Amino acid sequence: MKYRLLAGTDLNISTLCLGTMTFGEQNSEAEAHEQLDFAQAAGINFIDTAEMYPVPGKAETQGLTENYVGSWLAKQSRDKIILASKISGPNRGMDWIRGGPKLNREQIISACDASLKRLRTDYLDLYQLHWPARHVPMFGQSYYDPSQEPDNTPDFAEQLAALNELVTAGKVRHIGLSNETPWGVMEASRVAKAQSLPRIATIQNVFNLINRHFENGLVETCHRENVSLLAYSPLAFGLLSGKYLDNPQAAGRMTRYSNFGARYLKLAVPPAIAAYVQLARDHDVSPAQMALAWVSSRWYVASNIIGATTMAQLKENIASLDVLITPELDAAIEAIHKQNPSPAN
Repeated sequence: MKYRLLAGTDLNISTLCLGTMTFGEQNSEAEAHEQLDFAQAAGINFIDTAEMYPVPGKAETQGLTENYVGSWLAKQSRDKIILASKISGPNRGMDWIRGGPKLNREQIISACDASLKRLRTDYLDLYQLHWPARHVPMFGQSYYDPSQEPDNTPDFAEQLAALNELVTAGKVRHIGLSNETPWGVMEASRVAKAQSLPRIATIQNVFNLINRHFENGLVETCHRENVSLLAYSPLAFGLLSGKYLDNPQAAGRMTRYSNFGARYLKLAVPPAIAAYVQLARDHDVSPAQMALAWVSSRWYVASNIIGATTMAQLKENIASLDVLITPELDAAIEAIHKQNPSPAN
């Protein structure tokens, strides 16, 4: 396992991060602990979770993921683990979370306290805003529409001031954004500098071979503002493993949850998937491992958030660290990208 010092922090994070959104839905508590044990033995020290998990979000399961991680964490040396969680934003129909989550001071404080209780820890190494309070295109949406802006949106000054209270209290060490835009990163950075509030350390955004939207503006913004990318969905819900090409009804999120298709089942996606899968097989590489290795190899990716529902998948994903993206393979990937530029944006 390789480790990278997260820019502007003292967090030395593993190249791979274990994502946990299946814990409590597709994975039992025992299975979650098995994954966590194996990941830790493989050198992964970075775990990412969220208050809304597992996915898909439901009132009856909300918080189970943090509970499962917490029951495992209680048996570990806390200082050996770098733990990240996220507070839910508004406007996603999850009224079972605090009567409708908002990113205001009161809810940021209470959400963090609730996560700490479920996780059985006194502090989070990284606390992230899961998605913005304002309207932005995300989760399969492509275009910004100002008419969708909600009323009374809390601004970054209020959000960062609340996060600063958590930092000052020792409950949070560093803060981050997720599903953000270049404007959001710049505005958060501007407010933090102007009001001497905590700087944004990370951005957790989707990034994979069929969605490289991060490279269009965010990569420069984050580089200049010293904000590190935590890449999520590196296998595009398993599509880049090629399993749905071989069997359209293969077990997975795309077949188990009918509402998960919007962000990836776009017209230009299947030919791009087929091209990347064939490229991997032509190079005698697992398609999943090639896709993961490519994400991990990008200079602007601080950590690649992998997830799995089976131990076989987890082992294959971690073994992607042994796959080298040679200049020849990288050039071939770029050639496919030019023919199919980010079809899932």
